[in-house]
Amino acid sequence: MTVSIPQGAATGPEPVDRAVGQRLRSLRRARGLSLEAVASSTGLSIGFISQVERGLSSPSLRVLALLADMLQIGIGGLFEPGPDAPDPDPIVVFRKDRPELQLWRAGITKQLLTPPGGTQGMSLFHMVLKAGASTGDELFSHDGEEAGLVLEGRLTLVVEARTLQLAEGDSFRFESRRPHRFSNPDPRGRTVVLWVNVLGPAPSAQS
Repeated sequence: MTVSIPQGAATGPEPVDRAVGQRLRSLRRARGLSLEAVASSTGLSIGFISQVERGLSSPSLRVLALLADMLQIGIGGLFEPGPDAPDPDPIVVFRKDRPELQLWRAGITKQLLTPPGGTQGMSLFHMVLKAGASTGDELFSHDGEEAGLVLEGRLTLVVEARTLQLAEGDSFRFESRRPHRFSNPDPRGRTVVLWVNVLGPAPSAQS
């Protein structure tokens, strides 16, 4: 199925959209992939991918997961600074320097807490969902595992046929290949989650 450009997509480049788009284009070209190859693998249209790369359309979390999965990186890899990063051996991320991704149509802001470099096998995020924010009605999946802790507010987590209601202090873990989505059910208050993504297939329960 081809996914067309969503209604309400940005009509002009936003700074964050441009940065993410440039990063996606750089990763795609570094792997020698054409737009056609990415479209064929993800089910997204060539035109939509091109608009995302040019910062003309703000991708949803589901779309970012699809593209990151296809490029064999964690979503955290989309935040990674260029090779001219000032620290050649980053160990910490200071609060003032956190890379941030604003999924403004979904009402979700993600700050990357793990330093760039390494294997990018694990990414730690500080995620804020505005009142009523959601990843959408459609379930999505990708390689890896994820886990998290609700720091503030409430979180509705849907994993396959299960709908789970989490409150402050509740935590979770599941294989990312299980179709999932999440939202903030509170129409007035925000939700804050410490979210972990681990790249790669989840270990077998029999291993």
